[in-house]
Amino acid sequence: MRLGNMYGPDATFVGVPAADLDEPSSFEEASAVIIGAPFDGGTSHRAGCRFGPQAIRFTDYLPHDGRRPHLALGVDPLVELGVVDIGDVEMPSGETEKSLQRLEAAVETVARSGAVPVILGGDHTIALPDVTGVARHVGWGRVSVIHFDAHADTGNSQFGSLLGHGTPMRRLIESGATRGDRFLQIGLRGYWPEPETLAWMAEQGMRSYEMTEVMARGLDACLTEACAVAMDDCDAVFLSVDVDVVDPGSAPGTGTPEPGGLSARALLDAVRRIAMEVPVAGIDVVEVAPPYDHAEITAYLANRIVLEALSGLAWRRRRLAGEPAREPGDPLLEGRRPPG
Repeated sequence: MRLGNMYGPDATFVGVPAADLDEPSSFEEASAVIIGAPFDGGTSHRAGCRFGPQAIRFTDYLPHDGRRPHLALGVDPLVELGVVDIGDVEMPSGETEKSLQRLEAAVETVARSGAVPVILGGDHTIALPDVTGVARHVGWGRVSVIHFDAHADTGNSQFGSLLGHGTPMRRLIESGATRGDRFLQIGLRGYWPEPETLAWMAEQGMRSYEMTEVMARGLDACLTEACAVAMDDCDAVFLSVDVDVVDPGSAPGTGTPEPGGLSARALLDAVRRIAMEVPVAGIDVVEVAPPYDHAEITAYLANRIVLEALSGLAWRRRRLAGEPAREPGDPLLEGRRPPG
């Protein structure tokens, strides 16, 4: 039975059609399916991102009509991909293992249907079931991960537990769901992890683009390299976006803000580019904590992250089908093309 929003009224992502995980026919025509993961039992500092899925679905000044034509790409991803929203997975507070098992099953079901699961978090603990569910369909160890975050999330434990938002990437690599040498992290900064964890990451062959490197080389150069590595001997990419990769001036509503991150514009362009260039098999957007947001800044950004990723998927689908698609940077109106 469809749950809808676990912590609020039932509404779908910007008005796309509702679907029910228990009724496969309700999403059999969809190329992308929204899944809510209202879980913040793995937070280590400020909780509240259990309300993230609702905020990402609701926050928009445009009509909730299930349509979002993209100016730069000339696609309407919600329509062209037949996007539907199955509502939230029931993830009761205090029951971490049960909650993660339910989410993994939902993600796997959607992935096996042929659609791209788009998971709205929730804290980053959910990356463990998200990537695992996709890997069970695509192939164990055949899914690479491109991970935007201020933090590596590769701790061995958190408050004595193996499960938490500081540990999912280590658990994924240890399980074999994804390979350490096909795990790309972008935007790391600050004062964690400690040397022992960094040493473990190096042993796995992980590649981390710390913000200092991103600023020195340029984000485009880092993305070009990351996409190439991600597709070397892997069949698909999982895109995981923690909103705290963005500077907290543009994303204050998150549990562990770290100054000095990407701009909102840079992240949106990066997410869109990845979805356009590589076969993305799953997406999650996590750590939106509305209780700490201001003027819904972070919720607006997260909503647009989802739309940019879906637009990139729709554009790539057109290209693979040999259909016309606008190139980013083309003039919106030919009559306004500058002279020369």
